[in-house]
Amino acid sequence: MPEPTTTSPKPEPNEKLVKIFDTERETEAIVVKGLLDSAGIESDLKSIDAVQDTFPGVGGTLLLVREEDAAEAEKIIDEYRKLPPLDDETAEISG
Repeated sequence: MPEPTTTSPKPEPNEKLVKIFDTERETEAIVVKGLLDSAGIESDLKSIDAVQDTFPGVGGTLLLVREEDAAEAEKIIDEYRKLPPLDDETAEISG
């Protein structure tokens, strides 16, 4: 009996991951992660926390991808950065 095939390869425990994106806003990191996921690129979201009394303003969120996916992920992130910012003040509701 043949073994079932998976649609995406599982990461190896010693696989090299590279930082592809970082931001101080976790919500932005989640959006970018969603874009990468939609393109079939697995990513790992890491939070950077620092003691605010010692390092005020230090912190944020990183996205890591497999080294072989980095070039494609960079293209997706570059396209995302070209989009105009969308926030509550500039969002238009069509109706």
